[in-house]
Amino acid sequence: MSERDRLIESVVASGGLRHEIEDPHAAHLAVVGHRAVAARTVDGLTVDAVESDDDITVRVRLAPGVKLDHPVCLCFGLLGAEGRQHVTMDVGLGKGSEAHVKAHCVFPGAERVTHAMDATVRLDEGARMRYDEVHLHGPGGVDVEARAKITLGTGARYITDFSLLEGRVGHLVIDFDVDAGERAIAEMSARVYAHGDDRVEIRERVALAGPGARSLIRSRIALDGDAEAVVTGITEGNAPGARGHVDCTEIVRERAVARAVPLVSVSHPGAKVTHEAAIGSVDQAQLDTLMSRGLSPERAVDVIVKGILG
Repeated sequence: MSERDRLIESVVASGGLRHEIEDPHAAHLAVVGHRAVAARTVDGLTVDAVESDDDITVRVRLAPGVKLDHPVCLCFGLLGAEGRQHVTMDVGLGKGSEAHVKAHCVFPGAERVTHAMDATVRLDEGARMRYDEVHLHGPGGVDVEARAKITLGTGARYITDFSLLEGRVGHLVIDFDVDAGERAIAEMSARVYAHGDDRVEIRERVALAGPGARSLIRSRIALDGDAEAVVTGITEGNAPGARGHVDCTEIVRERAVARAVPLVSVSHPGAKVTHEAAIGSVDQAQLDTLMSRGLSPERAVDVIVKGILG
């Protein structure tokens, strides 16, 4: 089986839909390590990959006014037990364009693997982008560093969802920074299930710089064993009519430790920013109900936690 086929099989195992990846009408890029092993583009979209020994740089451009009918599928991964992958992403959407990007980062046999992604994203006036990123890790976990700088033009909308629910987390660092212009909308959510001695560090910041800009930062983190998490959500209301909200929920079991740090600031009297954070354990009544229906304590906890994570 080729590297490309092995990568696709892992993507399907992480929840990816084979027909979306194989669809001849949809754009697709598959990267193993620092090599592109498959690529397909469509009218109005350019995807260029520049390979080197230490990095792969991916440049994505969507022409103004182009609205893609099918998701853009990006597949990144390493197939062995050890290795390093560094991806530099440069994404730009033209005025009034729309795209849904589905990214799968898969490391099924990981024992000592590092994956780093540095992204720059710019959405021009009225552009819309949804970016879903799903991770699948092996039993040894992965050191992940995901950093992004996102700039939203007037009326642009950016929605992103990060999920890491299968396998060991390892050490996860997410650092996203968004500047939202007039009437722009940013919605960011992260869902992570950590075990053992996993470490999770999430920092997401939105600066509501334009009048009428809006944002939502949502995180759902579950921890057991000796896992630890620090989640920092930052929203700055700097313009009239700006509205932002930070929402963090963390579930802890056994010896796990969770910290939530919602930071909100307002520098304009016409802006409003709110926050809420909750840290607690699995609801005992729900646990008892599931166990009364024949589930083991471990399975019952897993059902409750995955229901919270979505």
